[in-house]
Amino acid sequence: MYSDLARDTQFPRKPLVDTVGGVDGILTGMLHHPRLKNSTAAKILSAAEELFVSRSYADVTIDQVAADASVTKGAVYHHFSSKEHLYLTMLQLDLADKRRIYEEAIAPTGTSKERLRRLTEKFLNLSETKQNLIGLVRRDINIFEEETRTALVQAYQEALPNLVEDVIRDGIRDEEVVDSDPRLLAWQFVATVEVTLAPYARQQLTSDESKVNHVISLFFGGCARSGSEERR
Repeated sequence: MYSDLARDTQFPRKPLVDTVGGVDGILTGMLHHPRLKNSTAAKILSAAEELFVSRSYADVTIDQVAADASVTKGAVYHHFSSKEHLYLTMLQLDLADKRRIYEEAIAPTGTSKERLRRLTEKFLNLSETKQNLIGLVRRDINIFEEETRTALVQAYQEALPNLVEDVIRDGIRDEEVVDSDPRLLAWQFVATVEVTLAPYARQQLTSDESKVNHVISLFFGGCARSGSEERR
């Protein structure tokens, strides 16, 4: 399920603005591009987020984006040269925003458990659309050419799994977490969080607090009974 994103490739860590740089210059500098700061571009990106989350990539058209954003088709093409350009910009900007949020959440104060709790709380405080956007990287990864796939995977890894891995490394160093492969543990943590987004999980865990408690309890405590409470 996570094989395309949990690649063996260890990408060099980059500053955030470099991570947002795209393939063949398509996304270079888009994070701070003046046109993305005006209301028209923001409306287009917001409409695109809703459409790409609710429909497959192939089923979304520029006409639909324009209609949902209440702008002309020409206005969309004024800011984005193609559907792929719009989609990649949308994802890269979202991943960059998430990386900023999560980096603040895991600032090196508190135990690894406390830091991962803060990160999970930040993620679950996002809107449902924003939560689901991160899953598009996995859903649509094979649509694009290899170079574009690599750029997206790197941006995804920098936005979440690598940050979790850093916290887990600190936890292992401080003997708060078992001495195991931190990268594997990071992907297991991410998977546990993503499970809480499934419809069944939302029915059983009806509040953000219950989701956070489930993730942290399962990751740090496991699901086996211990001592005298263990089933015989």
